Amino acid sequence: MKLILLGTAGYHPNERRHTSCAILPEVGVMLDAGTAVFRVPKYLTHESLDIFLTHAHLDHIVGLTYLFNTLAQSKLQTVRVHAEEAKLRAVEEHLFSEHLFPKRPPYEAVPMDQSDKVPLAGGGQLTCFPLEHPGGAVGFRLDWPGHSMAYVTDTWADSNAAYLRHIEGVDLLVHECFFGDATADWARKTGHTHTTPVAELARQVGAKQLVLIHLNPLSTDDDPIGLATARAIFPATQLGEDGLEVEF
Repeated sequence: MKLILLGTAGYHPNERRHTSCAILPEVGVMLDAGTAVFRVPKYLTHESLDIFLTHAHLDHIVGLTYLFNTLAQSKLQTVRVHAEEAKLRAVEEHLFSEHLFPKRPPYEAVPMDQSDKVPLAGGGQLTCFPLEHPGGAVGFRLDWPGHSMAYVTDTWADSNAAYLRHIEGVDLLVHECFFGDATADWARKTGHTHTTPVAELARQVGAKQLVLIHLNPLSTDDDPIGLATARAIFPATQLGEDGLEVEF
């Protein structure tokens, strides 16, 4: 199974990274819809696309307004957007307000509860679980026979966090790391994560790989979060980059 990271920044894009978006082309699944959605058409292999939104903050949903071009450049027949009902309602009422973006792309909105299990192509299943973040967010675990991954963004890593039980033993953990340890004080203030706790968390849950995403856009450096620190705790860590393809 292959995950392709299309956008690995949080908050806003910079010269190097766009905001949150990842795709699993083999099964027609996309996770979040940030500013990187314009890159999606080249990876589409199915006539349907299921988009799962973690929450409705702008850096995770603005790419829904790009779907007209996605449809125009592909053979997509069906697009479904899955999210909690309140988040879907916020997208409808605000993102597609007549004053902001008055023409809504032709997608089906699919409400999703925090305890839902959604069947995926290839005999897989997506499990949704709550995260602690201002405004509310969810994370996802995706399982197929012989393959598993978790996608956790916009929350703070904590050894006692309730979501840990949902991500135990995953082959691939994709987790946000907005801050390095030097700016750890900002993590709790803003509902985000810094380097050391997320590496410790990956070790605690027994993940096989850790990929760090949702990076602070104030930096375009090769290593904005202190990768050596993370690898000293959890060696199988890599920094997410736009266009990175990860096998799991």
